[in-house]
Amino acid sequence: MEERRLAVVDLGSNSFRLVVFTWEDGSEWSWWKRTDEIYEPVRVGEGQAEGGGPLQAAPMERALETIELFAHFCRATGIRDVRPLATSAIREASNREEFLRRANVRSGLDVQVLSQAEEARYGYLAAVNSTTLTDGVALDIGGGSMQLTRVGERRATTASSWRLGAVVTTEKFLTDPRVKPKHLKTLRAHVREELSSAPWVAPGVGDLAGVGGAIRNLAAAAMLAAGMPSYGVQGFRLERGALDDLVEQLAEATPAERRRIPGIKPERGDVILGAAVVVQSVMERGGFDSLEVTDAGLREGVFFSVLLDDLDPPLFPDVRRASVKNLAAQYDADTAHTDHVAVLALHLWDEMAAAGAHPAAREERELLWAAAMLHDIGVAVDYDDHHKHSRYLILNAGLPGFSPRETALIGQMARYHRKGQPTLGEFEPLMRRGDDALLTRCAAVLRVAEQLERPRDQSVRRVHVSHPDGRVELRLESDVDVTVPRWAAEREGDIFALAFGRDLAVVA
Repeated sequence: MEERRLAVVDLGSNSFRLVVFTWEDGSEWSWWKRTDEIYEPVRVGEGQAEGGGPLQAAPMERALETIELFAHFCRATGIRDVRPLATSAIREASNREEFLRRANVRSGLDVQVLSQAEEARYGYLAAVNSTTLTDGVALDIGGGSMQLTRVGERRATTASSWRLGAVVTTEKFLTDPRVKPKHLKTLRAHVREELSSAPWVAPGVGDLAGVGGAIRNLAAAAMLAAGMPSYGVQGFRLERGALDDLVEQLAEATPAERRRIPGIKPERGDVILGAAVVVQSVMERGGFDSLEVTDAGLREGVFFSVLLDDLDPPLFPDVRRASVKNLAAQYDADTAHTDHVAVLALHLWDEMAAAGAHPAAREERELLWAAAMLHDIGVAVDYDDHHKHSRYLILNAGLPGFSPRETALIGQMARYHRKGQPTLGEFEPLMRRGDDALLTRCAAVLRVAEQLERPRDQSVRRVHVSHPDGRVELRLESDVDVTVPRWAAEREGDIFALAFGRDLAVVA
């Protein structure tokens, strides 16, 4: 199998970012991940006049220095596939050709200027490949522009772009250090007028997913304000009411005070209000109650177009399944073992559902599968406490397509696949009623399945479940001696009884 690397250089209006993606081609268990990143708050569009004014001297020099640095980095690290892409500020600059020529002279890189349609497409690919968005709108807001893409059955049907980025709206409407209600009113009216060109942004269009650094900052601030444990914002749903509260807080603060709000990066503090009001206006116009947040951005959209270039459009058939398998592959999981644990766990879960022992929710079954596939990735750190290492890796690597609540449940299932009484612990604020019982059930089923596969040889092909005399009896189907899996599974009787209120018996 071949290991490949791609450097995507995103020359945005607010920031420049170089992201290195590494991936392995050649099998069902290929993996990909970000392996390096450089971020610089260049503000190349600072002071640029509306409607295509020139890039100013100081921002242009900052931009050229940063591109030169990025080029040196790629040469020093041996990355040959480098894709520098410019967005709205450079695209609309009257001195664009001069900038591109100077960038090439200083860095040797040929910068590609994305059209509005290309920029919107990469944002759409990032959103749909990392969220649950099937029908609705993908929103991508940067420093200079905002793109909205209408999505139907995961495919882009139409897209529009407006000069409504965080830097642009701040410089035009929010220059006063003390923002007044009339300033916000004027900005909101401007956004409404601009959005009138997209009548499809209306109640009933579907769900909303959001891409961009401003959205990630707003989500982080909302999570922290609500007292939620934060292991990243991937999959978090930013509720309309929470965003309204944030806008009010940001409007009452000075730019310096905004930089100190937990979750808001200092370099975004002076422009975050403009972005928040634009997003708020989109949610109002479309009747969206929430916005699903993703860590992915334009860079990931470009990468997905390369990784999935044999698909049209380049979309994972199932985002949740792809993210679980990708994480498992990154840590060299014993796939024969984990696949079989998943098979045994799901079969046992199904049999218990058929007996009326639990609600048989489809989501619960999928979370159990994910935990079974990932329960042993912590062995990559060390065998001792590998159940805890697995949880750490799940939480910190993230699982695109899953919400923070779901990711936490998967992590806790992996945490308790060996021992201990399952508890939601610090993740309680993320949970719903009944999640403590869900966790105990799934941890018990996973633990029994793991023990049935204790020899790691797939010798227990199947489990037949019966319910004599109010207990649960597992009859093991195998062609070899099953003394070890029978002994190991019977030791999990206590957690099984805790989860299902029934004694467990294992027979050959």
